[in-house]
Amino acid sequence: MAWFLLFLAGLFECGWAIGLKYTEGFTRPLPTALTVISMVVSVVLLGMAVKHLPIGTAYAVWTGIGTVGTVLLGVWLLGDEASVSRLACILLIAGGIAGLKLTA
Repeated sequence: MAWFLLFLAGLFECGWAIGLKYTEGFTRPLPTALTVISMVVSVVLLGMAVKHLPIGTAYAVWTGIGTVGTVLLGVWLLGDEASVSRLACILLIAGGIAGLKLTA
């Protein structure tokens, strides 16, 4: 269950990271509210997960999921660059996440 909570926390981290772009400097109320809610949910879920997982592993996986998801959503939603080198680096991060999960 802790790994599932951590995965959800990572997804909500993607939500608030991408949400920051849509807040336009926190000037748009609805995107701002959704972004802040995503922030809170992400941190609360992380806090619940670290009750049962090592903090270093949980934090690295949380930020890794957030990084990979945010980059991919940036490419898909915002037109960010999707070069081979960027995607190869994202694969390295995803491999690190998988390695931490397998060795935890």
